[in-house]
Amino acid sequence: MSRARPSHPRAERVGDPAMHGRRIIIPNKHGENLVGILHETGSKELVILCHGFQSWKERIPMVTLAGALEREGISAFRFDFAGNGESEGSFQYGNYWREVDDLRAVIEHFLGQKRFIKAIIGHSKGGNVVLLYASKYKDVNIVVNLSGRFNLERGIEGRLGKDFLQRIKKNGFIDVKNRRGLFEYRVTEESLMDRLTTDTCTSSQVISRDCRSEFW
Repeated sequence: MSRARPSHPRAERVGDPAMHGRRIIIPNKHGENLVGILHETGSKELVILCHGFQSWKERIPMVTLAGALEREGISAFRFDFAGNGESEGSFQYGNYWREVDDLRAVIEHFLGQKRFIKAIIGHSKGGNVVLLYASKYKDVNIVVNLSGRFNLERGIEGRLGKDFLQRIKKNGFIDVKNRRGLFEYRVTEESLMDRLTTDTCTSSQVISRDCRSEFW
């Protein structure tokens, strides 16, 4: 069964993406094209915005943040991780470090254009991704985690139901359905273990002291 991409209710979209900046396509290390929107102010400083789980660059938090930065004269780039929104690839339940790879591709693209990455900001799951990035790479001075969950073991039962570990070990996967009983996405044992073995707290402790970390 294919993995459905997250749906994006019209109420949570903010107009036509083309009206809010310049569309840019950046390939990741896996050969997938990542689609993003650049809010260009002419500044060399650039803030990268990372969306959360089952989200995309056109959700209100990403567009609102980009607009606020733009009004302050700071360029911003919001993009879709692989398997989300307009980007290529398959949607996955875990994928934390793979999304770090996506963020790395984006940052390397703009560093190659002589831009200065002023900050990386992540919302929800994106908050985990920016912290993991800063624990591995030392080329960003400010990291902002907006509502990212530290303990990734929490919240799983609410999505997958009780006894999820036993059921996924028995069947190899769990299909998640929405409130109407329609299929949303498949969680494999591999993707579940990806989440359970991702330690955001420990990773945060090895972020360079030169990197300013904000938690909201």
